[in-house]
Amino acid sequence: MGNRTILFDTHNSMGARIVPFGGWDMPLHYGSQLEEHHAVRKDAGMFDVCHMTVVDLTGDRVRAFLRHLLANDVARLQESGKALYSCMLNEQGGVIDDLIVYFMHETWFRMVVNAGTTEKDLAWLNRQAPAFDVTVNPRNDLAMIAVQGPHARHKALLQLPVPLQEPAADLQPFYAATAADWFVGRTGYTGEDGFEVMLPETEAVAFWQALADAGVRPCGLGARDTLRLEAGMNLYGSDMDETISPLEAGLNWTIAWEPAERAFIGRQALEARKGDPANRRFVGLVLIGRGVLRDHQKVFFNDREAGEITSGGFAPTLEKSIALARVSPEVSGECEVEIRGKRVPARVVRPPFVRNGKARVEV
Repeated sequence: MGNRTILFDTHNSMGARIVPFGGWDMPLHYGSQLEEHHAVRKDAGMFDVCHMTVVDLTGDRVRAFLRHLLANDVARLQESGKALYSCMLNEQGGVIDDLIVYFMHETWFRMVVNAGTTEKDLAWLNRQAPAFDVTVNPRNDLAMIAVQGPHARHKALLQLPVPLQEPAADLQPFYAATAADWFVGRTGYTGEDGFEVMLPETEAVAFWQALADAGVRPCGLGARDTLRLEAGMNLYGSDMDETISPLEAGLNWTIAWEPAERAFIGRQALEARKGDPANRRFVGLVLIGRGVLRDHQKVFFNDREAGEITSGGFAPTLEKSIALARVSPEVSGECEVEIRGKRVPARVVRPPFVRNGKARVEV
């Protein structure tokens, strides 16, 4: 038996199929992964993300701490509630985790880290924090529910506490608002608009049920993965890890190189490889032939092995098989993927595949 979120019994009562995931017992789907996927693309769906960890970072030097800790630069966060996506790197430039950090005020930033990396993330944070006199506080008292889809914000707003409804309605993308112990960010992992709501664990079951009563469809890990794949969003442990740098994971845009004097962890290793023509490219693939693209399948270009798929599957919105792949720099146009011993043609594209319900690549 794995760890269970506060919503575990609720998932069972709603007919979820439970599977192990990163040490947690989580819902895979509630009857139809496909219908859940389409609900998020066309209407509104909700996800239990209580297994992720909210970490509050406080102290007079917390901004300086995060400018040292992260590859992206929190100096650009000047408005309360503004969020930033970044990688947290080791000294070799490998990705310890990818995360979102929110600036609330000069002595408080809030970070959300991945479930499977929580233990090592906290160890790393606690190792780096003393030099900046920063307090690291994992908020195990909070639950987290993501509400995603074109109608998600509308359906979720009236279920929020009254003091939070107006601030949440006024949020721009990648901003957050807070009232008492509730916190709402206009972020997500699906390529659709929506909220990620952090709230007291004691209130999570009632909030989940209120969302369901408002017509928000419960969704499991299966739909979450096909949605994020269509959106071209990396999955930690599949698309990058501590041996892979952002330069080879399609995350160059998350590295803030300026100002040059900012000595973030991993910078020296990244600079040594910046602009290296041997760096592998991180690309999207759309299968032309028949079959399904899967993780770790080999990619061939000009009859030579040239990389492998890091995340692959069927894209319900496109009705095509798609993938993210790390490949040699010369790969472009068309390539081949080895599926069950046969090479099948695929087209190289630039992710995302789908954004806001619409195809972004030619199919």
